[in-house]
Amino acid sequence: MDNLIDLIITRRSVREFKPDMLPQKDIEKIINAGLYAASGMNRQETIIIAVSDKKTRDELMEMNRKIGGWEGGFDPFYGAPVVLVVLAKKSNPTKVYDGSLVIGNLMLAAHSLGIGSCWIHRAKEEFECEEGKYILKSLNIPDEYEGIGHCILGYPLKSDSSMTPRKKNRVYFVN
Repeated sequence: MDNLIDLIITRRSVREFKPDMLPQKDIEKIINAGLYAASGMNRQETIIIAVSDKKTRDELMEMNRKIGGWEGGFDPFYGAPVVLVVLAKKSNPTKVYDGSLVIGNLMLAAHSLGIGSCWIHRAKEEFECEEGKYILKSLNIPDEYEGIGHCILGYPLKSDSSMTPRKKNRVYFVN
């Protein structure tokens, strides 16, 4: 179990990626880990859209860029070749928590395979706009789902094992 704790402590968000595509088997392993995340009352109402098609990835990136207010040419997915979009049922009272746990599992699984990851926001806004609704409809995903977040994946451009020190006074024991 120390290995799991080491993975948790050493995982870092990656914001520079090589363009190389990940093997499908690794993407599937990472997704499977996400599907095993805890969920409120074990509802398992999150879904994952795995995007490795460059055209679709770039469409999502462009929507995200516009929502974020960045100038043309900026890539809020930092060149990552794979985007895993996590969605959850709008009616689920624990949707944000459930989706967050899924993304946490995705990032840890990626790290265990030597793959870089980063959580990217604005999925909710993406799938509320017409382009996003069209993507969901084209995948036969009912409009009862909303975006929780993206987990971008790829091989890190450079290795960075630096660790920001943890802030003090964040734990209180009641014995």
